[in-house]
Amino acid sequence: MRTGDGDGRADVADNDAVTETTTLDDRWAVFDRWGPYGLLALSTLTAWTAADALGMSTGARRACGVLIVAAVVLELRWNRVVRTRPGPSAAGARHYALRWAVGFALTWANPLFAFYAVIGYFSTERLLTRRLRKAGLFATAVTLAGSQSGGLPPSGELGWALFGALLAANTVLVLLFSHFADLEEARGRARLETIAELERTNTALQQALDENAALHAQLLVQAREAGVADERRRLAAEIHDTLAQGLTGIIAQLQVVANTADPALAREHVDRATALARHSLGEARRSVHNLAPAALADDGLPKALEKTVAEWEERTGTPARFTTTGTVEPLHDEVAATLLRIAQEALSNTARHARAGRVGVTLSYIGDEVTLDIRDDGRGFDPRVRSARTLPHSRLRSSGGTPTGGFGLDGMRARAERVAGSLDVESEPGQGTAVSARVPLVRHD
Repeated sequence: MRTGDGDGRADVADNDAVTETTTLDDRWAVFDRWGPYGLLALSTLTAWTAADALGMSTGARRACGVLIVAAVVLELRWNRVVRTRPGPSAAGARHYALRWAVGFALTWANPLFAFYAVIGYFSTERLLTRRLRKAGLFATAVTLAGSQSGGLPPSGELGWALFGALLAANTVLVLLFSHFADLEEARGRARLETIAELERTNTALQQALDENAALHAQLLVQAREAGVADERRRLAAEIHDTLAQGLTGIIAQLQVVANTADPALAREHVDRATALARHSLGEARRSVHNLAPAALADDGLPKALEKTVAEWEERTGTPARFTTTGTVEPLHDEVAATLLRIAQEALSNTARHARAGRVGVTLSYIGDEVTLDIRDDGRGFDPRVRSARTLPHSRLRSSGGTPTGGFGLDGMRARAERVAGSLDVESEPGQGTAVSARVPLVRHD
């Protein structure tokens, strides 16, 4: 799973920690397999070289030879057993005890065999349970103290005193190293637990991201379905507010023409009916154009908005400017269509009600959100005015600004909310109007 750069770095750190632990374990496994043979060979070489100087008898040499063969057989046997019984166990404790006994006997015969006996310091954690580790380390310390004091058994009071001092020193060092080893083991366990917790957290985060993506997809499907009903209601309002009223006005003008004998009056009412028909035709074309965002068929949202603003400026004669900020991202079709519809509706309201001197439209890509701002310097209005649904049509148009209900701001707000967005309006009478739509940045599939 990848939720971002931070998650990627955490995964890399986890993998590095696991790799480091695995590499260390592999190295110890190699040492456990071949280390005893190497130390035994080193001990044999040094002991045999100094045998004459130490005054080893022929019997002692033969005994050492038997013990060396026994040590090799012991290691060969253990390398087969450890494949099925890794880690501390009763079998590991028996192997440790037998190897210590062989090492102790060899060191008794020749102190230089302590090079082999020292293996007991390195194998306690992998062979002995926690309860037996200190006993195993102390037994190894006895062997090494005997070697360091000149051989076993010590001779005379001075030899025993030296042996006791060296045994005490070795024991203290063993206890210190054992303590440090316990701390390192605890840190290792904590590290492994942290890695496991991070893996669980990453898994949970991936599941949350998957659920979030599924919710976004479901939300867009619902928005698409709700948009159908919304377009029907909007079109019904468009027909009622424009075409139906226009046709009613045309019929009224023609009725006057039919009931008058004055040619001048008839001509005047025919001209009015013609003007109403042209206006109604323009409104019909605009309604059909708004049924589907055709501007998005060939262009992305920024280009479509730029064309929409340019066409609106040309049609109304009001200076308008379009600006894009941030890094442009390919948006999901439903999100792009929603923002384009909001821009078209806001510009339409501005043209009909605001009497603006200039208009600015800004599309901003900010993190995981997209913001669309439409600002004008028109007459403005009071956002606290009750919804246009409860106001007479004449009062709405005389309020001096953008309508606050019906298929105006309420419609834009409903569009934004259907794609998990929001719409804010700031306006004051005489201070212009600012409409800001904020929606999540859902990329194109």
